[in-house]
Formats: sequence, C-alpha cells, structure tokens
Amino acid sequence: MINKSLLLTYLYLLIYITLSSGVILYNKWVLSPKYFNFPFPITLTMIHMGFSGAVAFFLIRVFKVVSPVKMTFNIYATCVIPISAFFASSLWFGNTAYLHISVAFIQMLKALMPVATFLVAVLCGTDKLRWDVFLNMVLVSVGVVVSSYGEIHFNVIGTVYQVTGIFAEALRLVLTQVLLQKKGLTLNPITSLYYIAPCSFIFLFVPWYFLEKPGMEISQIQFNFWIFFSNAVCALLLNFSIFLVIGRTGAVTMRVAGVLKDWILIALSTVVFPESMITGLNIIGYAIALCGVVLYNYLKVKDVRATQLASESIPERIAKDWKLEKKSSDVYRPDSSNVVEGISTSDFAVDEEAPLIPSSRLSHIGRTQQSSRNA
Repeated sequence: MINKSLLLTYLYLLIYITLSSGVILYNKWVLSPKYFNFPFPITLTMIHMGFSGAVAFFLIRVFKVVSPVKMTFNIYATCVIPISAFFASSLWFGNTAYLHISVAFIQMLKALMPVATFLVAVLCGTDKLRWDVFLNMVLVSVGVVVSSYGEIHFNVIGTVYQVTGIFAEALRLVLTQVLLQKKGLTLNPITSLYYIAPCSFIFLFVPWYFLEKPGMEISQIQFNFWIFFSNAVCALLLNFSIFLVIGRTGAVTMRVAGVLKDWILIALSTVVFPESMITGLNIIGYAIALCGVVLYNYLKVKDVRATQLASESIPERIAKDWKLEKKSSDVYRPDSSNVVEGISTSDFAVDEEAPLIPSSRLSHIGRTQQSSRNA
C-alpha cells in the first residue's frame, strides 16, 4: 500500500518542478520577439513584484493569514533594502538574458551559481577557502566553458547579462545569510514578499524609466491582461511551492529535484522553442559542470551532518539513534520534524521570483529535544 504522506511529498515535488520550469518557459515566451513579443524584461519583472507585493499585503493585513514580523527601520534600511536591490538586479539581468540566448543555454550557465555563491561567501567572510570545494568550482567552471564553446547561437551580451544576474543572486543569498539570519530574523514566503517585493519594485522603476519607458511609448506593444495575470500568478505560486517542498523534505531532496528540473527544462525548451539547438559539446560541458555541482552538494550535506553530530552529546545521539531505529522510517510525518538543520538560503536551488527561501531558526536537534521533553 502506498504511503499517503510519501505520495503527497512526491506530489509537492512534481508541482515545484512544473511551476519552476513553467515560469522560465513562460517568461521566455512572453519576452521573445518570435512569440508574444513583449521585449521589456524590467516591465515584466515589475508586474511580478507589484502583483506579489499586493497579494502578500492582503494576506497579512486583510485576511490575517500570517502575522508580520517585528521590522524596525534599522533592519529595513540595513537589511531589506540592500537585499531587495540585489534581488531586483538578479531578476532584471536574468530576464533580459532571455532576449539574447536560449533557455537551454541559460540553464547551463546557471551551473555557475555554486561558484558565484562560494566566491562571494569567501570574500564576505561567511565561508572559508577549502581546496576540495575550490577544485569542484574549477570543474564546474571548465564544464560551463566547454558548454559555451559548443553553443551554436552564442551571444556575448546575453551571456554577460546572465552571468551578472547569477553574481547578483549570489550576493543576495550571502547578504540574506549575513544580514537577516545574524539578526535572528526569518521570513516565510508571504512575509518576504510583503517586505521585499515593494522595495524591489521601486528599485526597478529607476532603470525602467530610463531604459524601457521611452521604447514602450514609441512601439505599439500588445498588453493582454490574462497573459500577464497568469504569468504573475505562476511566479507567485512558485514561491509557495518551494515553501511546501522545503517543509516536507531536506536539502538532499531539493538538490536532486533541482538537478532533475534542469535536465527536464533543457529538454522541454528544445520542444517548445524549436530554434533552441543543443549540440553534443553542450551536453558534455553541462555534464562536466553537473559533476562538480553534485560533488559540491555532497560536500555541503556532509558538512551539515557533521555539524549536527558535533553539536549532539553522546547520550542524546544514542537516544536519537534508538528512536530512529524504533520508527524505522524516514517518511515525513506532520507531527514530526523531518527537517535538515543548518541549511541556509544558499543551500537550496535558486528559482525565479523567489525572494527568500525560508530557513528554520529552530534546528532539527532542537526540535527533537523539545519533542522528547514533551513526550
């Protein structure tokens, strides 16, 4: 008999992969001159931010679904504003890349995300330079270079936009860890959109006014309400799907789902957009980069587990092992805390329109100890 909880977990993973792939393909279709022909990526991003911020406002202030966090002016000025600036930049540059390069090649370039995050974390002092991780980053970089060399429709402008967006996202992730988490402030998807989306909208308004507004006045653009509404809804639902998946799985499952999603998206993009061609050198290069990403993920999860074991006392570890043997199951249960601790925002796959991926302040060990005391 199929376990209902396990089946629900797989359903959430399927929803996450579908929405994540759908948002990327939908954005490409809307922006591409060959299809919907709305070549204004900043405008599209502003629509997403405005819609998400409005929904978050109604959920918090009107329907009282969740309560707003205690946000002071100092935290907003020193944390939310810089994070929003880099978030807006990453979305702006990432969406602009769709005008110049294919979805498949963009996904291959996104393999550089661990490299960018690692370099920024080392420069900011949140991570140490380790040779095993550094060699993995070299392997990823070599794979991306090989994949770029095999790209038929290689475009320098699009590549620069995408790589710049990746580094902006890496800065955002590190800033989230340094600024928000060190202040003990955690935001769920609704509260993060409530605070960050309006601020990102304002940041995007400045480049929009100078770069896209004049072009929109001259060209006769088509504005289909249902197209943009459904596109914004998909982007919003993606945030909630990430929250649901993280709530039922750990870092390993999210990483595997992210890799699976990338391969599915690369294959789907060649079907949806026939002009996107993949060469053998593309696949070889991406496979090399993927090996580096998988090794990097393995090292990160290994470090997390080592941290967990080091923070547990011997009696607690024996009691925990005995409980795990008694349960003899690793399936999520609503009344248990099957959460991997120590996972920061940079430990999960990064997706479009996801301003903050929540990380629990209450660790797996803390939850286990609490539940054992309450038992």
